[in-house]
Amino acid sequence: MPRMLDVSDDVRAEIGDEEADRLLAGGDAPGSYDCTSCRTPGDSDQERTSTVLFVGEETAVLAFAHATCIPSQVVPVSEEQLQGAVRSITGEDAAAPAPGAQPAPAAPVPTTPRQATLGITCGLVLIEGDLRPALVVEPDGPIARPGSAGTDDDFLPLLLEQGFHPVADMNQLPGPNPGWSALLAMGKLHAVLQPGSGGNQAAWWQAHQPLAVSDGWRAAANKAQSVLMYAAPAGSIGHQPREDLLRQALENAAAKGALVAAEMPLAGT
Repeated sequence: MPRMLDVSDDVRAEIGDEEADRLLAGGDAPGSYDCTSCRTPGDSDQERTSTVLFVGEETAVLAFAHATCIPSQVVPVSEEQLQGAVRSITGEDAAAPAPGAQPAPAAPVPTTPRQATLGITCGLVLIEGDLRPALVVEPDGPIARPGSAGTDDDFLPLLLEQGFHPVADMNQLPGPNPGWSALLAMGKLHAVLQPGSGGNQAAWWQAHQPLAVSDGWRAAANKAQSVLMYAAPAGSIGHQPREDLLRQALENAAAKGALVAAEMPLAGT
């Protein structure tokens, strides 16, 4: 029997018309599945279901998601991340979800002249009566402007030039930053994406391994279909063990004029 599947033109182009038609006819498509976005059960016999194709350098994995979570799309990821996702799907990756505020390992920042390392903390912040999912970014040292031989920290000026906004009041929702998004897939945070060449997006930050987030954080992200990203210079926030302490550190940084932010959609939504 035909499944209630959505197959986007991009996915069809990658897998071919024959495979796409077979999926739509009910072949090779599971009736029940775990949503690749929210990780809760889905049923393609009963509800609209998106086909999501994760593509690495050598491997491609077809996954399924509630159409209300994310649309059918092709998601480019690194081969390392894709292999990690395969291990997760087959049960070989037993990593437990992180608590609400969890420092994350980070990849080098591609827009800086040296291999500066960013730390990312996932937490929930209360704004206008709603708990909003937030990413708090802080480098482990000063970030110099590309091409500069000086030692000045230009991390915030660089982000302001890329569309982020100064934060004066943590009780106000940050403005959007067009072209930026957060890639949350298979229930984990993979990357923060920025505008790239040719209308494509490029990774501004990419996790060495997909970062597990709490159920509450993931639920808030799927509800809002967006995340908030806050950024502060090295030494401004620190590794806070609780979300109330994280909020206080953000408010202190904002009061010093050392905090920028933006609201960005989930990648592909």
